[in-house]
Amino acid sequence: GTGQEALRWILMEALGRSAVPLLGLISGWLVASSARSRQWLPFVRRKARSILLPMVLWNALAILLVSGTAWLWSLPAPVPSSWEWVAQELFILTRNPDINVQMPFLRDLFLCMVVAPLLVRLPAVALLALAGLAGVAHVVGLGPPLLMRASILCFFLLGMVAWRWGWADRVATWPFWIAATPFALLMPMRLALALALQWGPPQDHVAVAAVDLLSRVAAALFFWRLAWALAPTRAGAAFRRIEPYAFFLFCAHLILIWLGGPLIGQIVGRMGSPLYPLFLLLQPVLILLAVVPMALALNLLSPRAAALLSGGRLGRR
Repeated sequence: GTGQEALRWILMEALGRSAVPLLGLISGWLVASSARSRQWLPFVRRKARSILLPMVLWNALAILLVSGTAWLWSLPAPVPSSWEWVAQELFILTRNPDINVQMPFLRDLFLCMVVAPLLVRLPAVALLALAGLAGVAHVVGLGPPLLMRASILCFFLLGMVAWRWGWADRVATWPFWIAATPFALLMPMRLALALALQWGPPQDHVAVAAVDLLSRVAAALFFWRLAWALAPTRAGAAFRRIEPYAFFLFCAHLILIWLGGPLIGQIVGRMGSPLYPLFLLLQPVLILLAVVPMALALNLLSPRAAALLSGGRLGRR
């Protein structure tokens, strides 16, 4: 209802959650372009080291730091209630975790990598058909417990098709307004449906999920084109300098929000206070300012640990 609530929704839904489809698309695009993806055992071993192992290690750190702080100093955060809870938080077996809520992406991405050596041998039409089936599964709510989000498989397969048919290179040559138009049209529709779900009469959840999936594909298209536009600029050079820390940031940011959010909240106040919008807008910068020194220090003290926690992106003195 309020302007701050609308700002929060736009930052989370229109921008924040648009990252997952683009990450899935890029992952499929890179796998399809690599000859090494056809060798199943070496390929899966590498992906277990760069995706699965960091996921488990960061989930363990989340339990230790977040639940430990909750137990010692009454932080309002989840604490272990059983060994089954610990196993679910560590390995994301059949449900989404309570602390590191972004980690199901890595779980599902690793499962996509397990079948990728088979997928790369299929014709592009078959990949497109499988992507359609995965999209339908997401819309009707199928997936768990095998895949937490069937949409990730859909984006992964679309990325493979994008490489086969040269979509990525073509999009990079489009006028910017063409790539931005689907995003500009679908996100207001997505916002209207979200408002209708909250305050209006009962809605068709299948239709809402379908629009949501289409809006995320449109967002991926928009941000892909935006990345190409930024690449030759000074901003692109700045992003490339922080790129080695991106995986570390992705894995660490929820832990930092759990631990630092309440402290910063005492300064800026809750939603509705004058400083709250500034806090929302600066959150990525604040997390980055915390993550880079942490990663640099870890890289200096233990390059091996830095390599493990960054999926191999760090680890050099």
